[in-house]
Order: sequence, then structure tokens, then C-alpha cells
Amino acid sequence: MPFKPKPLTKSRFTQALSCPTKLYYACDSDYANQSLDDPFLAALAEGGFQVGELAKCYFPEGVEVTSLDTDEALSQTAALMARETVTIFEPAITFNDCLVRVDVLVKRGDRIDIHEVKAKSFDSSQGTDFLKRDGTPKSDWKKYLYDVAFQKWVVQRAYPASSVSAHLMLSDKSVRTRTSGLNQHFPIVTDANGRKRVQVAGILSSEDLDPPLLTSVNVDVICADIFAATDHGLGVEESFEQMVSRFSQSCRDHTLLDYRFGKQCKDCEYVALAPDVKAKKLDGRQACFERKFGLEPSVLSEPTVLDLWGFLRKDQLLEAGIIRLCDVTEDDINVKPGDDGLSRTERQWLQVEKAKNNDDSVWVDLEGLRAEMDSWVYPLHFIDFETTMVAIPFGANRRPYEGIAFQFSHHIVEADGSVRHAGQFLNTERGYFPNYDFVRALKSELTQDTGSIFKYSAHENTYLNLIIEQLREDPSPPSDSDELIAFIKDITQSKSDSVEKWYGARNMIDLLEVVKKYYFDPRTKGSNSIKYVLPAIISRSKYLQARYSEPVYGDPAQIPSLNFPPWQWIKFGNDKKPINPYDQLPPLFSEADDLKIELLSESNALANGGAALMAYARMQFEHMSDYERDELRAALLKYCELDTLAMVMIYESWTYDL
Repeated sequence: MPFKPKPLTKSRFTQALSCPTKLYYACDSDYANQSLDDPFLAALAEGGFQVGELAKCYFPEGVEVTSLDTDEALSQTAALMARETVTIFEPAITFNDCLVRVDVLVKRGDRIDIHEVKAKSFDSSQGTDFLKRDGTPKSDWKKYLYDVAFQKWVVQRAYPASSVSAHLMLSDKSVRTRTSGLNQHFPIVTDANGRKRVQVAGILSSEDLDPPLLTSVNVDVICADIFAATDHGLGVEESFEQMVSRFSQSCRDHTLLDYRFGKQCKDCEYVALAPDVKAKKLDGRQACFERKFGLEPSVLSEPTVLDLWGFLRKDQLLEAGIIRLCDVTEDDINVKPGDDGLSRTERQWLQVEKAKNNDDSVWVDLEGLRAEMDSWVYPLHFIDFETTMVAIPFGANRRPYEGIAFQFSHHIVEADGSVRHAGQFLNTERGYFPNYDFVRALKSELTQDTGSIFKYSAHENTYLNLIIEQLREDPSPPSDSDELIAFIKDITQSKSDSVEKWYGARNMIDLLEVVKKYYFDPRTKGSNSIKYVLPAIISRSKYLQARYSEPVYGDPAQIPSLNFPPWQWIKFGNDKKPINPYDQLPPLFSEADDLKIELLSESNALANGGAALMAYARMQFEHMSDYERDELRAALLKYCELDTLAMVMIYESWTYDL
């Protein structure tokens, strides 16, 4: 099929800022693409659609250009722009081969203000903090600032007689909403064409919108600096206009823009997974490897520098032509011993040595691990949280993007080795702030004894610290606030930047840190995520394979479960290898979407339970039948239960296999 020229849109522009080569793959459907096909899901997780609709409420005179057809949208926009005064939502504006849909455009005579609405937040009481000391955009703000700069550049050239001013419209974390249930005014509906969108429900009063949760920040000065710069972080000396020209030419003529190979390639979305290979899709990252280094595709099946855990100098190795992990030297790592267990560099060198020697065996510091385990107090408690941050607050006196702890699971292991799924919490009530109930339920679970408590990563500690802040800052705290804070402090430690310091008597033990210090399995491919560690351990564990290949889990007489009937967790595929237990869970979305959500979760803010976070957002904002809601709730409970069972299985393997 002949190539059809594509316009340079703002999404393609920001994608090219991270890697110009991606434009070539993005404009060609022959290449596999692991990004979410439905941008709705990504925006749902961040609250982007709700924020976008809330922004429109601050411009009640606005007219929306709704057409998805480019020519029709351009025609509608042109007619509206002929007015002397007008506010337009989603106007389509083009210049040369560039096309933008502006979130909010306000025209007053020969003055045009554009507002790019972002789900990202800032604290207006602290001022804007978009720039580094040298005046260039900070890495976490760069794509937003360049996005609005690109829009200003297009609009200014499309309307040269006008004065164009650019703004970022952001959630303001310093503001507390005065009304309860504001977020429930923005439910998700499905239109006649099957498209999901946010529809404002009911009438928003002036009290609902005051104080405004969104603040529009003028960024004209920053845009001027971006336009004047000749270094945009792409290794090319060029003006902003030259960069736009390069990008637009790539979209128009399907030309390939080479870019440096680096650590960012680890998370490239243009990789072909097994289903893509079967569908004869091309692998963009592999094509880059072959083009840049002249490597045969078979080489890429070996571990590469991109797989090296926690290594900060991958770019230097790649620039030196060191691609395969087995070609890394000890001098490259600069190995330094640790005081307690493996140091970071020792673990990195261990990963390299395993690759060099084609050694698939597990490394365990038995003495260190057993000393650690001997310090644990029974019964052992394994907990896991599912959390989110919502853009439009739940309840009065809450701020944008306050942390929400909506679910936990709890397994107990007794001194005699018996296991049970002991408790859980899941709030699915729409528009309800669950954090205090969450802590009360957790307190009830964990204060029956003085046994050791386990988490996997710092996430649980971070959220419990956050809830202490919420309790202390709440204008109307619950009557048991002091009691809840005392409980939290007993099982946590203070954050490094906390003014008040504490280390709880039952401070949670981080099983992830235990793994990193004493246990290394090359089958995890350098990842320490529990979703990689568990399958690797199961693939070796005689104990787990014997125990869980029978339907003992969920049997009240053997391993009681709150959500599973008698269940066989370990099954074997046609290759005689154990199937990953996570692959046995009911999907929270379609299987394809679940896969892509997990890929997305590896590299960004969805890292803690991306699929669960999105499922919770759906239950908050999407109209669904009671049956759908019950099914999604049941799936969420099973999802979280497996996370704590995974911790139990790791403990059991260490106890009975080593």
C-alpha cells in the first residue's frame, strides 16, 4: 500500500522530541506498536479527560469543534475564527504540514490566547518550577512546554496579524475544593459511534467552580527561549523552526530521522511481541539495532546492555559499541562491595558474569538470607496496596491529585508454615474518599499480634506517610485521627525529607530489598519486579511446584482464600514449563489491553498496578451495569490477592528449597 503523507500533529511532535526515529514507525502501520491503542485508557488513568472537561467549565461561552474529520474541523474553525470575539474548544489550525487541535482558544480582536490543558499538577503557592538553573526546561516539564510552544508557533503563523499568547492550564495542588462529589459531575459515557468521552452531568454552580482547581500559567517567556534555542536535546544544532521542518518532512515523505541509541530504547513501544510476529508486524527497535550497529537479529535475543539493572551509564557503553551484556567488563561497572548483602555494583557485575558464562543458575547468599529470616517474628503478615491519584478530588476540603488508597490484600504465615488469605479491603463507592477507612481496616488486620509485616517496594510506606499528612492537614479530621497516626508510625518509617523522624517498632520489612541483597536469578532478566521474580522462582522451586500444582489454594482445610475456590496455581504448558500465575488471572480489560497496560506500567507513573488503577478509575467514572461492576470488583480482589500470595510463595521457596 503506498504511503499516505501524515501531518505533524502535537502528539507526533512530542513523540519526536523523545526520539525522532519514532516518527518513521508511527507513520507506518506495518510496525508493531505497544502503546495503548485507545488513548482514552491512558488519559483515564491520569484524569486527563475529566480535567479537560472541567477546564471548559471555566469558559462557559466556549463553542466546541467536534468533528474528527480534519477538513471539516478546519472549515468549522475558520468560520468561528472570522468572529471578532470567540472562545473555541478543540479548534483545528494548520500551517504548512503542521496540524494542531488547541484545547482552548480565546480570540479577542487581534489577540489570541491558547490554553493547553494538562492533567499534570503544580503548587501555585510555591510558584512555577518549570526550569533548571540554566534556564532550560526540566525533564519532567519539557514535553509540556514544547507542546504548547509548538501550538503557539503554528497558531502564530496561521494568524500572523494576531498576537498569540500561550498558557499551560494545570491542576493546582494548593487549592481545596469546597464541595463534595465534584468529580462525579464528569462521568464517562459511550456515544452512538462507540467512542468513550466525558460528559458533564448536572449543573455546576459557581460554588462548585470556586476556588478554581485549575490555574492557567502564562509561558510566553519560556516559549520565546525555546524558539531562540539551537539545542533541543536531540544532538543537532538547529533552530526550533528547523526542527519542526525536519519532523514535518519525516511525516510527509516518510523519511527516517536517525537518533542516538541510548537507555531510553529499553522502553521503546515499537517492539514486536509474539502476537505481532505472528501477524508479520515489523520490529522498530530491532531495525534500529541492525541499522546502527550492523547486528544480526539473532544477537538481539541475547541479553544486552539495556537489560543491565540499575546501571546509569548505559549510554556511554552503547556509544562505545558495547551492546551485548557479555561484552561488559568489570572496569565498566566499577564494582564496589556492600556492607550488608550485595551492593548495587556487585549485583550488576553478577548479572554480567551470568551472561558471560551462559550461567542460568541462581545465586543466593545463604548465610545472609538465613540470618535475615531468623530475625522475623511469627506470624508473618504480607500486605500489598493498590492506589491512585485523582485529578478532581473526592469530597470537600480535598486537593487535586491527593493520594487515594483504595485496596489492600493481607496474607498470614504462621510459625508452623500454615498459610491463609486473612483479609482485604476494596472501596468502589463512587466519589468517596476511602483513606481513613482503609487505615482502620489495616489496623484491625495488623494489631492482633506483634508479627513481622512485609511489603514489596517502598510504595506502602510512602502512602501511609501520605495519609499521616492528610490526617494532620484535614480541616475536619476524624475523631480517631491520633490513634490512626500512632498505628501508622508503628509500622512505618519517616520519609527522608520529613521534618519529624521516626522508625516504627514494627516497621515493615521490604521483601524487595531482601531480594536485592541476597538473591539473584538470571531468569528475571535483571528486573526485581515481583511479576518477574515470582515466575523465575516457580520455574525452579520443587516445593512450590509440588504444593501448588494441586488445588490446595482456596480449600478451607488447607489454604483458605477470600476470593478463590480450590485453585491450582501452578499449571504446565506444552513446553513442560510452569505457566506464570499472573497469566491465570481474569483480565481487568481485554487481554490485549491488559498486556499493553503492563508494558506501560513498567516505565512510568502507572508502575504500581497499572491495570488495577485503570479498573478503579473505570468504576469511579464509567457508567456500567451492576453485573459489570461486580465482575470488575471480583477481578480486582483476585488481582491484589495474588500480589500478596506471590510474596508468600517467595518466602516458602526460600524456606523449603534452599
